[in-house]
Amino acid sequence: MAVSRFRSLSLLILACLMAQPAVARRQPVRLPQSAPVPEMLAERTPQPDIASQTETPTPEPRPDDAPQPASPPSQAPVPEAKPPEKQPSESKPPESKPPESKPDEPEKAEDKRPTPQPDPRSGMVAAEKMPAEEEACRKRLRAMGVAFEDEPAQHDAAAGCSIPYPVIVTSLGKPVELAPKAELNCAMAETLARFMADVVQPAAREIMGSEVAGVTHASAYVCRPRHNGAKMSEHAFGNALDIASFTLKDKSSVEVGLAPAEKQGKFLDRIRKAACGPFKTVLGPGSDADHETHLHLDLAPRRNGSTFCQ
Repeated sequence: MAVSRFRSLSLLILACLMAQPAVARRQPVRLPQSAPVPEMLAERTPQPDIASQTETPTPEPRPDDAPQPASPPSQAPVPEAKPPEKQPSESKPPESKPPESKPDEPEKAEDKRPTPQPDPRSGMVAAEKMPAEEEACRKRLRAMGVAFEDEPAQHDAAAGCSIPYPVIVTSLGKPVELAPKAELNCAMAETLARFMADVVQPAAREIMGSEVAGVTHASAYVCRPRHNGAKMSEHAFGNALDIASFTLKDKSSVEVGLAPAEKQGKFLDRIRKAACGPFKTVLGPGSDADHETHLHLDLAPRRNGSTFCQ
């Protein structure tokens, strides 16, 4: 009986012991209110700074990538400065410039000439049939012994020059030869022939003691404006002749110039004064630099038939 009780008690105790872990697992785990602080590992065993060894150094920013400072909130943003523009020498060679004129090089007169004023005679053209007045002029030239030939019309509308009915004159009456041959309008040729017979020959016989045998000219028809460029020259219409010298029958000559000999000067002075009237323009030595070596005669149309003589 006693043994039986002891065995039952032992079994009961054993059963309790076996069932204790299951009960423990069912109870929540409670942590202690405080725990002992372990010693710092650094005090016992110093460790190397792994971050300092493994961290890759940040490269310094390039000038182009450098961050721009932020603008203050109260101010407008400052625009990014533009890079300086390249000078022409960096992109392409400098353009060549024309050489500047030196101070001692005078400017050409034609550079300052104005455009000539239009002249109504520039538009004159030849008709299919020669006008009656031109036919009559040619008859008078033949009567005075003038040697001439008709020439085809000269007309340059762009330049402003025109001779509808020109003549090529080789003499101003017997025996006055005109050299070189001159292209003139018929009215100018006739006036020159009459002036030679009525004025020049009598003055030559009286002052020079010999008649004129030839006339040398410097210019007849030339398509150009006046030297100052303001208007077309009378030469552009075959309406002028520049006499450079006279040749006499005794083989002497009279040159047109600033300082002729006394007798030659007297002869030139007389015919120059007498030319003002039959001709509308008379210019010669002393009038300007362009007429120092010749006597300019023309039939320029002027108001009321007035003349300009110097």
